[in-house]
Amino acid sequence: MTLEIKTPEATPPTDTFHLPEAQQEFNWKQCWYPVCFQQDLPKNRSYSFSLYDEPFVLFTNQEGQLICLTDRCPHRAAKLSDGQIIDGKIECLYHGWQFGINGECLHIPQLPSNAKIPSNACVASFKVVERQGIIWMWAGESEAAIEELIPTLADVDKPGFVHTDKITDLPYEQSYFIENVLDPAHVNISHDGSQGNRNNAQPLEMEVIESSVQGFRGRFRNTREPDDAWRRMDFIAPNLVLFQFTIEQKGWNFGLALYSFPLGKNRCRVLTRSYRNFVTWEIKLKPRWLIHFNQSKILEEDLSLVVGQQAEIQRLGKNLQDVYLPLKTSDAFVIEYRKWLDRFGAALPFYQGYSTSKNVDIEQCDRHPVEIDRYLRHTQLCNSCNRTYQVTNSFRKTLIGLAIALAFVAILADDSRIKIATVSTSLLVVALAAVAQQLKTKFERAYTRH
Repeated sequence: MTLEIKTPEATPPTDTFHLPEAQQEFNWKQCWYPVCFQQDLPKNRSYSFSLYDEPFVLFTNQEGQLICLTDRCPHRAAKLSDGQIIDGKIECLYHGWQFGINGECLHIPQLPSNAKIPSNACVASFKVVERQGIIWMWAGESEAAIEELIPTLADVDKPGFVHTDKITDLPYEQSYFIENVLDPAHVNISHDGSQGNRNNAQPLEMEVIESSVQGFRGRFRNTREPDDAWRRMDFIAPNLVLFQFTIEQKGWNFGLALYSFPLGKNRCRVLTRSYRNFVTWEIKLKPRWLIHFNQSKILEEDLSLVVGQQAEIQRLGKNLQDVYLPLKTSDAFVIEYRKWLDRFGAALPFYQGYSTSKNVDIEQCDRHPVEIDRYLRHTQLCNSCNRTYQVTNSFRKTLIGLAIALAFVAILADDSRIKIATVSTSLLVVALAAVAQQLKTKFERAYTRH
């Protein structure tokens, strides 16, 4: 499924949004989930993740083929992701059982050479592919996988467009993330000074254009400015919120694709892709890790708010319709999404709709402050940021060692000119080490409001 940017007025109905009304339940296993960006996938080692708390392991064989298996050895339930990749097979670290591309067990060291490997010594395998630099996993039977359903973005492949990507793990459920990004009204308040301006907070004109089991399409615009341009904001079930804006006079197109998926209860992953065909030099010249600093801050400005929101709703133990006081001029998409879960989400392992919910337990509500460490939630997942972090840390340690050595030389030197030169150089090195420490901290600590 490739998504095109078009103005809301010109958007025709699509087959995706006009399935038979009898299909009133969303099948969460008959769709694709975005695991990570290809550039963030580690080389020569396994990559672990979860979907609705079910563990999976991802790796590549000698031919570069992507392989996805259940991350659980059938022998004694050890995590396969703790093991190593040997000749394109993943080996369990506990007893050395090895598994191939379809999850079949190919080697058990403890079996006699003439013994046959048990037929049930295998793990489930899952279809996984790469599209537009994103690794996608099909949650159901591999034979049923339909690659045309992957929600790719047509503009990303067009000449003149550039994009930047970022991966982040968040300590709350996917539905709260989707609700948050379907809410354009909060930007001017919560992101005042970064993305928005509180003086621009105003009523919005919001419309849901069409809705079905596959999601809904909407548009919104400001009400203060006459003839303000419409902006598109669509929810493509179950993972994508797509924001689109076009300035037709200049031929400028901007898109923000927010892919998310549920790692488990109170945990979700977000793959952010921002793309455009104007002011492209900034994206081309600026390092990816430097772009992520600002993007991380924006996400973290909402983090503690959403964590607290979810905890309070779980504590109350009420349906959202009994807690929320929504406005048509700000919350239309939020309520549409929660009602979409009411209509179509019954098969999901857990969800919080507007008038219904499933497997949402008050006892599991975490009332303690949530650690919002940037290193754990982003840096260690991002190839660009992690590599820069490691280089910065090594550089910092080298500078500290050099400063100590220079100070020692200054103490031993008899010549005053050598003393002055080494002390001056040592101070410069200390200053550089301090800058490196500040940069290192940016990769570790999340933004907090003061």
